[in-house]
Amino acid sequence: MNTESLIFDMDGTLWDSSRSVAESWNEVIENLPDCADIRLTANDIQSIMGLTMDVIADKFFGNTSKARRMEIMELCSSHENDYLLVHGGRLYDGVEETLAALHKDHRLFIVSNCQSGYIEGFLKYYSLDRFFTDHICWGDNKLSKGDNIKLIAGRNHISDGVYVGDTQGDCDSAYYAGMKFIHAAYGFGTADRSDGIIRSFTGLKELFCR
Repeated sequence: MNTESLIFDMDGTLWDSSRSVAESWNEVIENLPDCADIRLTANDIQSIMGLTMDVIADKFFGNTSKARRMEIMELCSSHENDYLLVHGGRLYDGVEETLAALHKDHRLFIVSNCQSGYIEGFLKYYSLDRFFTDHICWGDNKLSKGDNIKLIAGRNHISDGVYVGDTQGDCDSAYYAGMKFIHAAYGFGTADRSDGIIRSFTGLKELFCR
């Protein structure tokens, strides 16, 4: 498949941080009286991967006021970023070698629905920033993933791009932005259409490396 640029989702595509995220959030909420009965698991975190932070706040902390649950999310997100810088997550097999191979002939980007600082922490922990031209997330501007794909395409003059993600939301966002879509079927979700399917991250080399 020919393309000039590849844009990546994060969770369920590049790595699985669900266990570390759950551990970091639990360290915060166990000290909050209005969250005393909440204990999150990796499965809980996997169930909300790809959603924006305001939607996640409604799901986990909906028994509090809108202002309070967003405050809790801010506390959790801030601690999560610090926690991941120390503990990381589970990088999928072959990510570094595949990115290195793709980087030879493609520009690489990340667009995620995460909070600000999350992408930066991922790149720093694994020293992968050398492969990526640009990145953006929901936390930077509160825009949808589809609009952020459009934004990153516009500011980097991407004329022929592919979005790689694992969920239906990723699929819908890619086509909304006028991109092709590759479904990472090893991730957390499904997709009702795609321009290609990979069963492991290394499958991208077969699609895009000469």
